[in-house]
Amino acid sequence: MTTTGEDHTAALAGPWWWARWRSAVLDGSLALVSSVECAIEGFPFAGAAGLPVPAGMLFGAVAGSVLLFRRRWPIAVVLVSVAITPAQMGFLMGLVGLYTLAASELPRRITGALAGMSMVGMLIVTYVRAHQGMVRGDVALGDWFVPFVSITTSLGMTAPPVLLGLYVGARRRLMESLRERADSLERELQLLAERAEERAEWARNEERTRIAREMHDVVAHRVSLMVVHAAALQAVARKDPEKAVKNASLVGDMGRQALTELREMLGVLRTGDGSARGAGFGAAPAQAVPLAAVGAAAAAAASRAVDEEAGDGPCLDDLDELVGQSAAAGMVVDLSVEGETRVYAAMVEQTAYRVVQEALTNVHKHAAGAKTRVRLAHRGAEIAMQVENGPPPEPGAASDARLPSGGNGLLGMKERVVGLGGVFVSGPTDAGGFRVSAVIPAGA
Repeated sequence: MTTTGEDHTAALAGPWWWARWRSAVLDGSLALVSSVECAIEGFPFAGAAGLPVPAGMLFGAVAGSVLLFRRRWPIAVVLVSVAITPAQMGFLMGLVGLYTLAASELPRRITGALAGMSMVGMLIVTYVRAHQGMVRGDVALGDWFVPFVSITTSLGMTAPPVLLGLYVGARRRLMESLRERADSLERELQLLAERAEERAEWARNEERTRIAREMHDVVAHRVSLMVVHAAALQAVARKDPEKAVKNASLVGDMGRQALTELREMLGVLRTGDGSARGAGFGAAPAQAVPLAAVGAAAAAAASRAVDEEAGDGPCLDDLDELVGQSAAAGMVVDLSVEGETRVYAAMVEQTAYRVVQEALTNVHKHAAGAKTRVRLAHRGAEIAMQVENGPPPEPGAASDARLPSGGNGLLGMKERVVGLGGVFVSGPTDAGGFRVSAVIPAGA
């Protein structure tokens, strides 16, 4: 990535007020040449002014060295050049000073005023010198020669450096503006890249959560019923008790292992941590699993399970079958429907089905044998559902099946309902049971 304008300036900083060492060397060279020029021109100035020659040359050298400060104080350089114009010295300083003044960030009225002063001073000095030459007879031309030489010399010493300085200053400001815009664009692109990365991470987390929710809803209910059936078979077998107990225990172990593995996969998908956090049966922690591979496999498995179960997905018409499966597993469950039955969007019906399914699964896990009531209400602008169970008839009934619980059921239900703009509430009842309630907008 390229450096910004501030970093570029800091990296090339020169001594004192110069931005680069190259600029400092250039100004020092110009000041040296200007000092030599003014010192040489100070020789005739000393004779004309009646001063000692060393004093005149020293005066010229000091005046010419002012050009060293042209970048720091361009106004002072131009004023000094105007002041020594009558002594016929400082021509290089005048040219360079006007160029620097015009190329600087100073207001144009100041540049124009100083350029006008320099031109007037050069015009007067040139006119006087040319007129003295005409009087002495050094030049034998017409009367037009003095004004022509004066105007031409003053314009030639003033206009070119000012125009060149204005052009260079405008070009420099344009380049700085383009550099600032490029730096700003680079910062904006970097910010956009960071935001895109954040959005991608958010999308990955959302997809991971969705896959985990789908896997939990599709698999957990069926496996829980399998474990419940196995536990019942283990308890009531009569013909061949030893074999029945052995087979039932094997089915229960398989179901518990399946739920444990499912919980570990959900943990990987929800946190992005590939290591197993709860390897059961003394197994070593699992190796890191690529999220893409796990997500693809989970999505494919969930899709196949959904397709096998109900074509395009479960709907409210499948609630009777769902309640019947729980009743067949020994649950005392009652289903009541209020309001006029109608068709909702597929996502609304699927979410309502999943809420009831997960609530019944939790009853199997934590309150086996408890009386359960499922209520479904069709309202004008929403659909409401409630699954409420009483306390289990025997305190140890839920623990006999030893169903693993990953704690993702209620979270998954809430995420589904809230995602459609609904309201989800769950908690224990005063009677010692548990209640799950959800309201989903009909137009979600």
